Amino acid sequence: MKQYLDMCEYILENGEDRDDRTGTGTRSVFGYQTRYNLLDGFPLMTTKKLFLRPIAEELLWFLKGDTNIKYLVDRNVRIWNEWPYENYTKSDDYQGETLEEFVEKIKESDEFAAKHGELGPVYGKQWRDFNGEGIDQVQRLIDGLKNNPFSRRHIISAWNPAQVDKMALPPCHAFLQFYVSADKKYLSCQLYQRSADVFLGVPFNIASYALMTAMIAQVCGYEAKEFVHTLGDAHIYKDHFDVVRTQMEREPLPLSKLVLNKDVTSIFDFTIDDIKLEDYQSHGKLVGKVSV
Repeated sequence: MKQYLDMCEYILENGEDRDDRTGTGTRSVFGYQTRYNLLDGFPLMTTKKLFLRPIAEELLWFLKGDTNIKYLVDRNVRIWNEWPYENYTKSDDYQGETLEEFVEKIKESDEFAAKHGELGPVYGKQWRDFNGEGIDQVQRLIDGLKNNPFSRRHIISAWNPAQVDKMALPPCHAFLQFYVSADKKYLSCQLYQRSADVFLGVPFNIASYALMTAMIAQVCGYEAKEFVHTLGDAHIYKDHFDVVRTQMEREPLPLSKLVLNKDVTSIFDFTIDDIKLEDYQSHGKLVGKVSV
């Protein structure tokens, strides 16, 4: 994962300081690409401790086409909680609850979750029912990879201009393309990410789409080969500078191994119990504040 640390160094040394939507401020570069050979191991960050389970649960949530945080909250995954909470604080129902109290209400009440846990037509909706028109991009992708492997149209788009203003957070990881090797043995994936929080978000994104590539490869009869990560606005928040420098001082460790249940033959049948990680080792946890 040295390529990730090289990116951090490049942004800190060459980026421009910019104001941003959150008010925190960033140092940013426009256009940066890293490549991860999945044959060498699973690219879960080793220079800080991460957990695959919440990353995998989020991916399974996307694949379900779900857009309500209750699925995640019930599994103690906190990735998306801040955005519906921010909307809740502006509603007439808000009674001064903390974020933690809001999450408990989501967990305890289906009715409350239905009203206040919805994120709008975010990733899962666009993947499985694009524009509300019944277009299942994931199923179309699977069919295409199986039946027309050399097509240049193996694409999933989460960016939908017609609905982007209805989303709690417009898609950051917006556009996916898949590529089958000439010998029909390997599957690779390239993600275009329009906005990339390099310290907090990008390590999750790398692992998530590497996992997705492996899952799709298995159900289509390929082996996952490479994840290519192309970033638009690649930025480090100003309040992350120190912790990023701490991470850059750490030596990357050997990569772990992803093990999927070989009995799963449909992308929609994977559960968290079908996804395992072996031999993961890392340096200690590093913490940074989420800018919303």
